[in-house]
Amino acid sequence: MWKRNKKSYLAMRREFEDEAAELIGSDLRDLAFAANKLAKNAVKLAAVSGAGVTVLESVASIAAIYLLILDRTNWKTNILTSLLIPYIFFSLPSWIFGFFRGDVGKWIALIAVVLRLFFPRRFPEWLELPAALILLVVVAPSLFASTVRNNAVGVIICLAIACYLLQEHIRASGGFRNSFTKPHGISNTLGIILLLVYPIWTLVLYIL
Repeated sequence: MWKRNKKSYLAMRREFEDEAAELIGSDLRDLAFAANKLAKNAVKLAAVSGAGVTVLESVASIAAIYLLILDRTNWKTNILTSLLIPYIFFSLPSWIFGFFRGDVGKWIALIAVVLRLFFPRRFPEWLELPAALILLVVVAPSLFASTVRNNAVGVIICLAIACYLLQEHIRASGGFRNSFTKPHGISNTLGIILLLVYPIWTLVLYIL
């Protein structure tokens, strides 16, 4: 009788422990799912909010302008430097883009064109790319200025430009290690890496 009661007790205890373990496991899975969902929503909220997007776009634009100023990015070919102009066009924060697309940008573009046409000697060479950027912002059709800039196409263009510049810079430096050790190499490399932050992060948000 005692052995039978003991077996019954052990069976009930084992059954209770199994049920408790199953309930705990279920609760942990629910908790993990809720935490994962909360993290995704928090990431989306932080990055999709106006402040988050503006910060990312500002970092990308500042990095591109930094590379333009940095001894003309220390590249010998103008093609690579010119690629930063469409990158800035697609990554400029909306309020800055709208400011230069208005009358201010039109006046700057007009003055730049007049100087370039009638006073070429007084038009410094280092102003050509900034003037081209302002002119591009002003004359770009709404398809590019609004639609492409505000969807994944513009982000993919920025990512393609950043990846191309990075691999060209590494190749011109003679390898990945040299891009961090040669004079001015690390500054250029870090600047180009910053170009990758905005498009990669934004594409991750599109996927999420």
